[in-house]
Amino acid sequence: MALQRKSGILLHPTSLPGPDGIGDLGPEIYHWIDFLDQCGCRLWQILPLGPTGYGDSPYQCFSAFAGNPYLVSPLLLLEQGLLLPSDLSDRPTFPNHAVDFGPVITWKITLLDRAYAHFIKNKPAAIKKAYLEFCTKENEWLQDFALFMGIKEAFGGVSWDHWTEEYRKRNPETLVLFERDHSDVIEKQKFRQFLFFQQWELVHEYAHKKDIQIIGDIPIFVSYDSADAWSHPELFHLDAKGLPTCVAGVPPDYFSPTGQLWGNPLYRWDVHKAQNYAWWINRLRATLKVVDIIRLDHFRGFYN
Repeated sequence: MALQRKSGILLHPTSLPGPDGIGDLGPEIYHWIDFLDQCGCRLWQILPLGPTGYGDSPYQCFSAFAGNPYLVSPLLLLEQGLLLPSDLSDRPTFPNHAVDFGPVITWKITLLDRAYAHFIKNKPAAIKKAYLEFCTKENEWLQDFALFMGIKEAFGGVSWDHWTEEYRKRNPETLVLFERDHSDVIEKQKFRQFLFFQQWELVHEYAHKKDIQIIGDIPIFVSYDSADAWSHPELFHLDAKGLPTCVAGVPPDYFSPTGQLWGNPLYRWDVHKAQNYAWWINRLRATLKVVDIIRLDHFRGFYN
């Protein structure tokens, strides 16, 4: 395979400037791609794009498949008619040189809820059609993720090991009743994912037009408090209560004399093998929809 020498830079979208306290998928990201093109850079590396949880780290996401709704651009929603100018009139004042995640998350969720309310009220035909197609296409992971986030919200945001047993163990009747009684909450989660992937697809296409490839990370481990561990407990070393029996970390080294304890559940590779590594194949396929090149973070963990 012939390899061409290329240059690039790592910059996560959250680091871009913008009026809403965090870099997003709006105009500034297109200016960034133009800048890379003008500099002759052909590679742009990003961190995982998943929905961040406690600590706001992209390496501890609520899903290995979902996108981060905080990256959705309000300005693009305004152009689509999913937000009105009045919806942005109460924008808080945010710091210019850092992301203050607490106020940002509150503000972004407020705007996403307003966009969903406009969508439900006005029922724009083209957007509705695209949304239904997205839900059908991504249903394999989307339904479990939306359900996970909906239940998490009902329990005040706590980790799923603190939910009551019928929810922890995914009692079928309990989940059916929750879906029935909280259908709007679940649809709202799906709609946020639709908006994220719709906007990211445009960014990805624009990068291709500029002959720029995007490098994305796949962390070998997923967060314990994730839709993945909750919906597929058989794939991880969890006990009868759903708690990890062993977790990931690294021994002492030059970077940390005491070692590091990450807390991610370890995989049951025997189960993955018996399933022909279907979950991993789906994860790789999903990632290659949004980036061009994958960096497997801690690749040595696959063989060591």
